[in-house]
Amino acid sequence: MDLSMPPDRVLAWFDTHERDLPWRRADATAWHVLISEFMLQQTPVARVLAPWRDWVERWPTPAEMAAAPGADILRAWGRLGYPRRAQRLHECSKTIAAHHDNVVPSDVDELLALPGVGEYTARAVACFAYGRAVPVVDTNVRRVIARACHGVADAANARRSDLDDALAVAPRTADGDLAPTAPRFSAAVMELGALVCTARNPGCQRCPIVQSCAWVAAGRPAPAGPPRRSQRYEGTDRQARGRLLGVLRDHHGPVDRVRLDQAWPHDPGQRLRALDSLLVDGLVAITDDDRYRLGG
Repeated sequence: MDLSMPPDRVLAWFDTHERDLPWRRADATAWHVLISEFMLQQTPVARVLAPWRDWVERWPTPAEMAAAPGADILRAWGRLGYPRRAQRLHECSKTIAAHHDNVVPSDVDELLALPGVGEYTARAVACFAYGRAVPVVDTNVRRVIARACHGVADAANARRSDLDDALAVAPRTADGDLAPTAPRFSAAVMELGALVCTARNPGCQRCPIVQSCAWVAAGRPAPAGPPRRSQRYEGTDRQARGRLLGVLRDHHGPVDRVRLDQAWPHDPGQRLRALDSLLVDGLVAITDDDRYRLGG
């Protein structure tokens, strides 16, 4: 299928509507961008802004984070959720400090070799921090391409062809090479999906490419299949883990088991399961006197 998306319209829209996010500013280093990408995984921008500022001020380079105790990293992560991200970022900082002269690599393959860095994060850092013309695909980009180019309401599950689609719609020079604006275009499509072409209630009347959108031309057909269920949080093991970690974050020393029991009193079996998983993940450790502390 020949995919197309008017890049000039998308870029012009982005010039006017780009959010002033601190990791996009000229003084943000690649390390700052990498921190933002770890924090933004499954977490809204609004929740990330304040912690990100604290982290880049406290640990402005990988070496400074690498030297910090693991418990300090987990405590600083606070209530961002999915605390294993903090662990992986700490491991990543140690690798960058020890093996990359304290500088985040710019090559996608080198980035992929870092602890906790996956396909999306590697490409995002290469593109947004270093201006590399590599396709960057997240949920927002996949949704915009699915609607504008394929005429369907939602993208299918992530697949390798998503990168081919992103490359196909990227701006090109007269010779067919990727244009110098390709990295900014990647950010623009992502922003368009986040602010206008949203999963629910898309603002088609505000979209710069509505006239060429295949989904709009098809009458905005509903998604195929049953609607996706949002993930439940209340009462889950993940919530139990968060409560237990919260107790340890709030105490700058080991705590007795009774404090943890009080944090999740209504389901002892689930509490034990959550605590065991935290121990296995290394987020919690047991002291010599059988008390509990943050891991690391």
